[in-house]
Amino acid sequence: MFGLLFMARKKKRSLEETVHLVQQGDHTLQNELIETYKPFIAKSVSSVCKRYITEADDEFSIGLIAFNEAIQKYNSTKGSSLLSFADVLIKRRVIDYIRSQSKHKNVSLHIHDDSEEESPQVSIETQASMDEYQKNSEAEHRKNEIIHFSQLLKEYELSFDELVKNSPKHADARLNAMQVALALVEQEPLQQFLMEKKKLPIKQLEETVKVSRKTIERNRKYIMAISLILMGDYVYLRDYIKGVLET
Repeated sequence: MFGLLFMARKKKRSLEETVHLVQQGDHTLQNELIETYKPFIAKSVSSVCKRYITEADDEFSIGLIAFNEAIQKYNSTKGSSLLSFADVLIKRRVIDYIRSQSKHKNVSLHIHDDSEEESPQVSIETQASMDEYQKNSEAEHRKNEIIHFSQLLKEYELSFDELVKNSPKHADARLNAMQVALALVEQEPLQQFLMEKKKLPIKQLEETVKVSRKTIERNRKYIMAISLILMGDYVYLRDYIKGVLET
């Protein structure tokens, strides 16, 4: 990435000129170009999947392959920019993948000129496939999150059953507990204490938040669980907490 940056400064090479060199066999420059435009790839794929896509997702790999394909097939004489061409190609390839995963194989999608548009019927079927895939994908991700979080809770001698029993009964109390957890994760020393000791840093929290020690102790398990969610990569569980905090 840095190599591409410095070369661009020195020789003032345009993106299209860089692509031309890649097409001539400069594999080092090809790798640098792909690395530089990973955020662009993720954005294009996310717009199709209607959710945030990371490099760990299969859809991102499809987008990566499509971007590389766009580099090899790009022709500047056709008028469009590389990124416009790549954006179209990435979205088409991801839609193809979504269809195959959703077992909607009755409609085929191909790459065509930018001026060519899909028929209304194809657009409806494409959207239906994407919606079904998104629903199934979200359900699978949510299930995996819950499984992973359940395993993490065991490390802290907690369980979902305990959380249900120990969750604050009133909305205001739950909000206060979540705010205590938020204060915990905003301070690295408190995070480290929780992860290393497997227990809540009650004394430190008492000095940090405007909540009594008795309240913190009473909601200890709930605060620990919320803190672990905020510290971890739990997209769906975090959305729930975010919804409560923003009310």
